[in-house]
Amino acid sequence: MPATSPLRAWLEQRPPAAGAAVMATGIVSVGLHLADHEPLSRVVLVLACAAWIALAADFGVRLLRDRSQWTAEAGTPGALTAVAATTVLGTRFSALGWQTLAEALLALAVVMWPWLLVLVLRHSGRRMPGSVFLCCVATEGLAVLAATLAKAVTTAWLAHAALVAFWLGLALYVFALSRFDPRQVVEGRGDHWVAGGALAISALAGAELIAANSARLYLWNADDSGVLRTATIVLVVLDVCWYVVLLACEAARPRLGYDVRRWSTVFPMGMSAAAMLSVATSLHYPWLKVPGQVLLWIAVAAWLAVAAGAVADARAGAAALRSTAPR
Repeated sequence: MPATSPLRAWLEQRPPAAGAAVMATGIVSVGLHLADHEPLSRVVLVLACAAWIALAADFGVRLLRDRSQWTAEAGTPGALTAVAATTVLGTRFSALGWQTLAEALLALAVVMWPWLLVLVLRHSGRRMPGSVFLCCVATEGLAVLAATLAKAVTTAWLAHAALVAFWLGLALYVFALSRFDPRQVVEGRGDHWVAGGALAISALAGAELIAANSARLYLWNADDSGVLRTATIVLVVLDVCWYVVLLACEAARPRLGYDVRRWSTVFPMGMSAAAMLSVATSLHYPWLKVPGQVLLWIAVAAWLAVAAGAVADARAGAAALRSTAPR
């Protein structure tokens, strides 16, 4: 019998970017909820929770077994998927009314975020892959969850903190864009889609902030609300532009075959759908619901395709480990 199970050994070989699987699954659940497909949304949420627990356990194992490797991986942009995935799950739990659990996940994400962000920014270079935009995604994830909780528990300071994270996330997007290698649009293996997904989650944060404002919970004056509304609309438009460009490049230069970075393709697809559905409600643009639902089912189809590839890859990896294990 091998000392380490094939499943655990396979998990330990996954890069930090595997957290994008939780992000992708979680945002598909959020999108299905926004489109009123609640039973299916909850099934997908269970899968997201199982993946989050598995990756959290792997995170702990890596920390205990090989701290030097763990520290090196913590300095890569993919490590920020831990923050983003946690905030996505927290947002879905808040929608279920589980505010205490959502608050706990927000606290966990806030603890991880500054330390990982500083490490990633310190190690960032030139001509980086799309994962560089995760600095924006993780920050905007905090904004989305904080704004969602602010509305749910009627807490003004959470909304104010979310507004700060929203604008900081946009500043980090500009930084990431300056480091991004444009060639990734035609050469990337999946994570280049985060360039658009970062704008989508920023738009979702703006929509959640607008939704949090009310007569009962006065947050900002009309001028600020107007700026936030305009910024959110612009973000949705820019996200759609990125979506079209990325989809056209995929058609012009197909990159078939499973790659763990393809989860970072599913996440922006699902996030674009969730952002459009949320904006349709918060900004009172009901006509956006139809394209939002179209994008949602495209994201679901992409999720199924990548999940099938992940299962096949896991089986192949486990079989290879069994064949090389001492008897």
